[in-house]
Amino acid sequence: MNRREFLASAAAMTATAAYPGLAQTPERLHGFPASRLKPVPYIETTPIPGYHWAPSSSYEAFQDAKFGIRIHWGIYCIWHRGPESWPFLPMSFKDRQTYNNLYKTWNPAGFDAEQWMGVFKESGMRMFAFTTKHHEGFSMFDTRTRVKNRANWTAPGGPRIESCDLSYSIMETPFGRDVVKELCDAAHKRDIRIDFYFSHPDWYDADFRPYVCHPFQVPSSKAWMVEVDRQMTQQRLGDHAVIVPDPTDADVRRMMARHRAQLVELLTNYGKIDMVDLDMWLGPRVWPELRNTVMKMREIQPQVMLRVRGIGNYGDYYTPERVVPGSEEASDRPWFTIYPLGTDFSYDPDGGKYKGVQWIVHNLADAVAKGGGLQIGVGPSPHGEFHPEAIRQMKGAGTWLKVNGEAIYATRPRSGSLWSEGGNVLYTRSKDFRFVYAILTEWPGTQIVLKTVQPKAGSKVDLLGSTSRPNWKFDSARGTIITFPENLQQSGNRPCDFAWSLRIEAATV
Repeated sequence: MNRREFLASAAAMTATAAYPGLAQTPERLHGFPASRLKPVPYIETTPIPGYHWAPSSSYEAFQDAKFGIRIHWGIYCIWHRGPESWPFLPMSFKDRQTYNNLYKTWNPAGFDAEQWMGVFKESGMRMFAFTTKHHEGFSMFDTRTRVKNRANWTAPGGPRIESCDLSYSIMETPFGRDVVKELCDAAHKRDIRIDFYFSHPDWYDADFRPYVCHPFQVPSSKAWMVEVDRQMTQQRLGDHAVIVPDPTDADVRRMMARHRAQLVELLTNYGKIDMVDLDMWLGPRVWPELRNTVMKMREIQPQVMLRVRGIGNYGDYYTPERVVPGSEEASDRPWFTIYPLGTDFSYDPDGGKYKGVQWIVHNLADAVAKGGGLQIGVGPSPHGEFHPEAIRQMKGAGTWLKVNGEAIYATRPRSGSLWSEGGNVLYTRSKDFRFVYAILTEWPGTQIVLKTVQPKAGSKVDLLGSTSRPNWKFDSARGTIITFPENLQQSGNRPCDFAWSLRIEAATV
């Protein structure tokens, strides 16, 4: 099969094969609509006997954290042609070969794990996610696994698979330091939760062909992936796919062994890991082996939370991307939104493209009011340093959280549609149901009326961070009328900017 025939066959596939004995993915899982979930008909809706999700204590800690950072950093930041490693796919063969050798010159001398974690702590972040390996296959940690087959994109006569023996990792760069270890050590000291991102597909290792946009496709590609992944592969690769022989059984065994070994390394060598963000999907032929890998991960760190992507209903949580779900999409599994602060999740050199402190505060409050959390995506430069504007905005969010953190951390959503009111009020509640917090995303002036909450008789309403206490009265026809002191009408007298939180000891929550 040549490239043209491969593309035509992929485009013609419109139905997903049925897999005997396995339930089809339902239209909705855990309250998130099908548009937020990739159909995975080969993965059981009900996990096999003996499988267990993370314990309730992990779910509780996950829901308490609320705010963090998502760091995409790898050799793709050297060229910075677009989001993460995705620009690799439309590159010329010459550029692909050059790209795959960029690691030989990479030396991010400005990287300082202690400094990074200091910024995160000052920014009020309770978790960080780090890209241990993105789709292009470069490992940002000290992996002892070896790549045995790779692409030679500029070989005489055209691209071909060649034998090799290297880890293709940060330890083979001039830098030669395990940044994952340094980050984990710094995070553990500060009690910042650790989240490892890990891509199932690997575009450097030819054994991983043809899964999800691998630049090497094979004559039987359509049999290795479900329809939705074939469509993505066709759209992303276009006419840049190169057709090579199907993987042998030995290739597949080696692929899955290396895949498992890397995840075992990540959960063995770096202390307690709180979350793993698996990404993308391997196909039905290797699902039983991938499922065994997931079981092994649970064995090594039973408390770890696993993202749904790539493992379906074996996962613990969701990460809606570039959107805060509406209340009607609330999930019965925990979630946090992942959203770049700049243009993409990786480094953005243009300070004018970072969205601002107000954007962080409002999206954080919106997500938390609906029961989720927020990870903002900020990537460092090739030198290992964050853009000064990104640091300013992150620390600005931390300044806001020092005042309003009580209304954010370890809170839970109110029931049903009670998460908001009137467009400018977002609600959270304390876990013990004692307090309701009304987060005002616009300053209300001298008075605001809250229709869905009534303070407990004889209680006080506090403006977090202020010694000037608002007055309140309850009107059965209008609701709770809160009047603010005159001195707070001057913005300089308010405890913070961007949004303000009222603590209400409520008769009902």
